[in-house]
Amino acid sequence: MTTATAGQLATLTTILDGLMRRYTERVPDVGRVIACMVRDGLIARAGEIENDHIAFRSMGVPQLGIRSLEKVFLHCGFERRDAYKFEGKKLDAFWYSPPKANFPRIFISELRVADLSTEAQRIIRSYTDEVLSDPVERLNLDDGLAVDDFLHRPLWRTPTLSDYQRLAEESEYAAWVIYNRYYLNHFTVSVHNLPSGYNTIAEYNAYLEKNNFKLNDAGGKAKTSPDGLLIQSSTVAEMVDAEFSDGRGGTVQQRISGSYVEFAERRVLPQFADLPPSQIRREHRRDGFEANNADKIFESTYSTQTERR
Repeated sequence: MTTATAGQLATLTTILDGLMRRYTERVPDVGRVIACMVRDGLIARAGEIENDHIAFRSMGVPQLGIRSLEKVFLHCGFERRDAYKFEGKKLDAFWYSPPKANFPRIFISELRVADLSTEAQRIIRSYTDEVLSDPVERLNLDDGLAVDDFLHRPLWRTPTLSDYQRLAEESEYAAWVIYNRYYLNHFTVSVHNLPSGYNTIAEYNAYLEKNNFKLNDAGGKAKTSPDGLLIQSSTVAEMVDAEFSDGRGGTVQQRISGSYVEFAERRVLPQFADLPPSQIRREHRRDGFEANNADKIFESTYSTQTERR
C-alpha cells in the first residue's frame, strides 16, 4: 500500500461515497442484492460488504481517457499497476491499488478511438472535441465534492440517438461512453468474505439465480483466471431510460444499457495456504486482474446480454 495523508484519505472517502450513492440510485440491482443478503443473514448491513473494485470507461483521445482520469486517484494515493489490452474490443486498461486495504481497487479502461472506422472517429470527436483541454487539470483535487460533481457532470453535449446507434453498430463500448461519460460502470462484491456456503462464485451465483438475478453468461457465468485464483461473475446491466437529442432542438427517449454489479472471489495464494482463516487478509489473496475475465465482463452492457433480461 502507498502512503497517503489523512486529508487525501478523507477526500477519497468523499469521492467514493458520492460515486456509490448515485450508482446505487441508478442501478436497482445493487439495492436488491444487498436486501437479499441482509434478509438471509449473509450480512447485517451494507457497510459489511468489501468492495473489491470499481470501474470506469473512457474515450482514448489526448485530452481525456486514462491519463486524464487517473490523476484523480493518483492524487489520492492510488498506485498504477498492470496494463491490459483487449484487441478485439479495441480497449486498453490499467488497474490501481488503493492507499489502504479498506478502499476498493480502481480499474480504468479506454477505447482506442484511432482504431475505429473513419466515420466512428468523426462521430466521437465531434463530441470530445468540445473538451478543449484536460478537464482534470482545472479541478481542485483536494475538494472531494468538486471531484464528485465533475464525475457526474456531462463533458460534452447530449448525443443524438442516431450517433449513439451508429457507434453501437461498431463498438457498444463507444456507445456506452458517449452517453454515460464517466458514470460508474460497476462496483464489485468480494464474495470470499461472505459466510460459508456463499463464499465462492459457484455458490454465490447459485444464490443470485435463486433470487432471480440475470447473470452475464459470456464465456460462462463464472470467469476464471488460468491460475484458478480469481473467479468473477456479474449481473447483466439494467436498462435505463435515456434522453437523446433528436438533432433538431428536441429530445427523444430510448432505453439503453446502464450499469451492473460484479462479484469476485480471490483465493488464497499458495504460499499462504496454511494460514488459519482468521488470519487471512487482502494481501494473502490473489491480487490484480485477468484480461480474459475482464474481456467477458465488459459484455455485461452489450446487447447480447441485455436482450436476455
